[in-house]
Amino acid sequence: MSRGGADQESVVETPDVAALAQLLADRTRVAICMALLDGGTWTASELAEYAAVAPSTATEHLNLLVSGGLLAEQRRGRRRYVRLAGPDTAETLENLAGLAPYRQVPVRSLAEANHRRALHHARTCYDHIAGALGVAITDAMTERGLLARDYGLVLTCAGARWLTALGIPDTVPSAAHRAHVRTCLDWTVRRRHLSGAVGAALYRHAVDREWIVKAPATRILTVTDAGRAAFRDHLALPDEALFPSLTPAAPRP
Repeated sequence: MSRGGADQESVVETPDVAALAQLLADRTRVAICMALLDGGTWTASELAEYAAVAPSTATEHLNLLVSGGLLAEQRRGRRRYVRLAGPDTAETLENLAGLAPYRQVPVRSLAEANHRRALHHARTCYDHIAGALGVAITDAMTERGLLARDYGLVLTCAGARWLTALGIPDTVPSAAHRAHVRTCLDWTVRRRHLSGAVGAALYRHAVDREWIVKAPATRILTVTDAGRAAFRDHLALPDEALFPSLTPAAPRP
């Protein structure tokens, strides 16, 4: 019997990591989540086709992902649209991909090999640049003193001036519930690329200036001629960072 003579049980909340792990312990659900790292909004039928499953199967998986908080949904008439719940979800998925062991996947055509090369080189991670290009940008900004590694990555005063000179106002810290500077563990080379509000602002600027172009219905980014000139001028990126490699770089341990 508790104090005061009443049978009363105290309840506290604790993170249920096992429930999250269970949600991601299915390759179809993971494929759906990774597709949504393009930052877009997909219909259930589009995701069913992408994951190569029946529409009814895709619906079952989507219901679990929405109820588990990884996806958000919106209905427009009879259509159901889903997207990732937010940038934190995207960064968690990319970090998990960076920690996950590799498995062998057959490449059955030249087109598929080229697709994988392009994906490894430059892609979206929700709202920022990932892949070898994203890592190269982060390294270059750090080497030039625009970012500093001090208990995590931070934007320096020189970095804020650099953003302003590019035409990117450094007002991003005011964005509600969004870290100013964060990093994701990139699964391409197991190194970190820039994310957070600064990473998102840089991505939007590069798209607006047509330095990079996003391929339709995919996460792949292509660096344009104007983009290669801009990245060389502003960050001194070498050519190997601006073109897809003929042989994707081996991941670092």
